[in-house]
Amino acid sequence: MGLRWTDTHEVVIELDELYPDVDPQYVSFPDLMSWILALDGFEQTEEHCGEQILEAIQMAWIADRE
Repeated sequence: MGLRWTDTHEVVIELDELYPDVDPQYVSFPDLMSWILALDGFEQTEEHCGEQILEAIQMAWIADRE
């Protein structure tokens, strides 16, 4: 089974590996959504995502970097 919007921890790990030089605090939601949708094995569409999900992923990514 592939990645889904609710797989926050796994998505953050993938993003951190692909974008190690990016400060997640400054990533826009449109960019974040595009990056997640492009992840290998990501199986959901943007229709399953909202601002709250993107914010949760971004906050988890920020926390993971601290």
